[in-house]
Amino acid sequence: MAYYIQRGEVPPKRHTQFRQPDGSLYYEEVIGAEGFSGISSIAYHINPPTSIDKVGDPMNFGINYADEKNMQHRHLLGKNIQAKGNWLSGRQYVMGNNDVRLAICQPTENMRYFFRNASADELVYVHDGEGELLSPLGSVKFTQGDYVHIPRTITHQWNINLDKPCRFLVIESYSEIKFPRKYRNQFGQLLEHSPFCERDLKIPEFTEAKDEAGGFEVKIAKHNQLQSFTYTHHPFDVVGWDGYMYPYAISIHDFEPITGRIHQPPPVHQMFEGHNFVVCSFVPRLFDYHPQSIPAPYSHSNIDSDEVLFYAEGNFMSRKGVERASFTLHPGGMPHGPHPGTAEASIGKKGTEELAVMVDTFHPLKLSKQALEIEDQEYIYSWKV
Repeated sequence: MAYYIQRGEVPPKRHTQFRQPDGSLYYEEVIGAEGFSGISSIAYHINPPTSIDKVGDPMNFGINYADEKNMQHRHLLGKNIQAKGNWLSGRQYVMGNNDVRLAICQPTENMRYFFRNASADELVYVHDGEGELLSPLGSVKFTQGDYVHIPRTITHQWNINLDKPCRFLVIESYSEIKFPRKYRNQFGQLLEHSPFCERDLKIPEFTEAKDEAGGFEVKIAKHNQLQSFTYTHHPFDVVGWDGYMYPYAISIHDFEPITGRIHQPPPVHQMFEGHNFVVCSFVPRLFDYHPQSIPAPYSHSNIDSDEVLFYAEGNFMSRKGVERASFTLHPGGMPHGPHPGTAEASIGKKGTEELAVMVDTFHPLKLSKQALEIEDQEYIYSWKV
């Protein structure tokens, strides 16, 4: 995160005595990245966060890839992914590699347990739905169009309003997800030319500590396995915390597009970065204003990256046949560009109302069995005139 916040009660100095009303010490927990060199937060628990009553057997939490050497453009009909399960069990993975993996989740029930991803940061685009992310550091309300970022190892629970349709694009990153370095100064503050700022963040609202005992199941993901642990005390028994690591939400609608006289390249749409991948937001914007400009993108070859687009809303000016919740995947080494007729049709247009999330990876993506089951197999031929 870019800045420090404090919630609840904390002692004047870290790692010093901080006592409960009965005279016993609160239990201090440092939650941090990169050993003790990265960002961190310090939480103060009523009960020891280490007390475990039961350990379950590990289960597979990896992806069984069906196409590990993708060499063609793909169109995946995300609307055909089945709605089922809860926030965790309902995930349908479509693609991934050793840096990042992507899933769609359309839950039909809420979680009765807690989840901690000990391997990956999670960046979740709320395509449809609303609710609240609950964590020891407070709650974050979310609605359609929000990105919700949960740093790895923070225990959490999703409380989703199931009275409304819900669909989530889940981006799991095996590295820390950050705002792009080009938007930050040496202190981490977002610069004046950044397309969003700290005021746009929805940071956790502090909630009263839950001092409860009786056994609470936390499912922890690590090493492509999912294992159940029953903790003695409620994981949300935190009376206060401070630091730089915490969950938050930020809306795609608060991304201010960067435009120019001629067509701007995809990096101007960047909103997040991880190791070997970036996430971009395509939002409603004015088109180029050079008198001879062509608003549609030029054909290009992604020499060093695979390009994934998740189409959220509107009609994408350079594509024919894609639908709401579609994915397109254009692998590195193969040229792609606007569909026939779309470049000419874009001339003279003043703007677009499209919304899309783009993930560009710098290592090839592999496709899951679920992805191949929802593929439009004619897409590769759709550039024929």
